[in-house]
Amino acid sequence: MTQVEHIQAEIEALSPEDLVRLRKWFADKDWQSWDQQLEVDIAEGKLDFLRSEAMAAKRQGKLQDL
Repeated sequence: MTQVEHIQAEIEALSPEDLVRLRKWFADKDWQSWDQQLEVDIAEGKLDFLRSEAMAAKRQGKLQDL
């Protein structure tokens, strides 16, 4: 049995309450990874094009209030 298969079997055996706790933990972990990657991408300038596009849209009067 692979490690993933073992983990899957363990998850299947969880109580409903523990499954809820695991889901929350996993979602939080996923968002942490997302935030860390976003910070890296910002620091490396990978998202600078978004600012440029927004500034160009503003100059052209194409922005709308949300």
